[in-house]
Amino acid sequence: MDTPPRSVTAKVFDFPRNAWYVAAWDHEVTAKAPMARTVAGVPMALWRTSDGTVSALADACWHRLAPLSMGTVRGDELQCPYHGLRYNSSGRCTAMPAQRTVNPSAAVPAYPVLERYRYVWVWPGDPDLADPGLVPDMHQMDDPAWAGDGLTIEAGCNYQLVLDNLMDLTHEEFVHAGSIGQAELSESEFEVTRDGERRATVARWMRDIDPPPFWLKNMRDAFPGFSGKVDRWQIIHYEAPGTICIDVGVAKAGTGAPEGDRSQGVNGYVMNTITPATDRTCHYFWAFMRNYRLESQLITTQLREGVHGVFAEDEAMLIAQQRAIDANPDHAFYSLNVDGGGMWVRRILDEMLAAEGRDPDAGAGPGSGPGSGTAAPRLRPVG
Repeated sequence: MDTPPRSVTAKVFDFPRNAWYVAAWDHEVTAKAPMARTVAGVPMALWRTSDGTVSALADACWHRLAPLSMGTVRGDELQCPYHGLRYNSSGRCTAMPAQRTVNPSAAVPAYPVLERYRYVWVWPGDPDLADPGLVPDMHQMDDPAWAGDGLTIEAGCNYQLVLDNLMDLTHEEFVHAGSIGQAELSESEFEVTRDGERRATVARWMRDIDPPPFWLKNMRDAFPGFSGKVDRWQIIHYEAPGTICIDVGVAKAGTGAPEGDRSQGVNGYVMNTITPATDRTCHYFWAFMRNYRLESQLITTQLREGVHGVFAEDEAMLIAQQRAIDANPDHAFYSLNVDGGGMWVRRILDEMLAAEGRDPDAGAGPGSGPGSGTAAPRLRPVG
């Protein structure tokens, strides 16, 4: 087993930009009107051209920096709402009002875009490095063997706090006591590993336990009348910079789930991809996918709404945590054993920033201005 770092920097003022981030669900971007979305600190305007292709430009007109997201889609081009300049998908200005010639320097940055797994992904960094093979694996989102749906949370906190939350699920015992939490989460053993340059995994098994309410309902959806003990698992897969897919489920105790036979259980994937917007806000895209009762829209809707309620509890805690961080700018987080996965995440993010030639402790950030706090504090080891 890899040993997680015991002391890493958590004070991140910037975001890796040479990476794919989700900007929107695919259905959100249309040819009717552009949409605004800030990705890793970069304001963008997104729209679809006449053939359905998604384009993404910097959300500021070359002329007077008017937001292009307030503009109009004209065929395959985006028209500025202020003075009518038009831009094609590559960011080149094609028309200017009241003059025949177009200034050759008139252009705005364009960003690589692709659609995959029901999402629109954008690359806010060096476009020459935008490798489609680096899109995190979220194949359950559109695999016919899985069914489900999700929503977006506009979270008022630094994106690393969401990553911390998802990499350590022992908080369920306390934050989600009425739905998915139980004491066995803190009592069970877990294993933390780093898998290559951009991945880390946390695996936990809880054997021969009572199912919490959420999982008891799901077992009964798949196996009417079920009662008794279960074996429960949580296998958290992180892929940089912001995607966490959690293999979760329960099966009738002793039927072989830990050895690989999950046929007498229910299996879900909690799909999460978190896109930083600013140092204190992020776009949290999530879905719950399942591999049982695929035909039931009722179960899909019930699961989406149930998970939405659970995540609302997380959101309230994360916002409160961000406020406390801002009010205590000199405080340092202390790491516990359960923070092993989150610490690997922060190490990987630091390495990505360093590879881009940026020091995660150096840039101007929320702690640099008068009276401003710190978006995410340093970690200190305990033990």
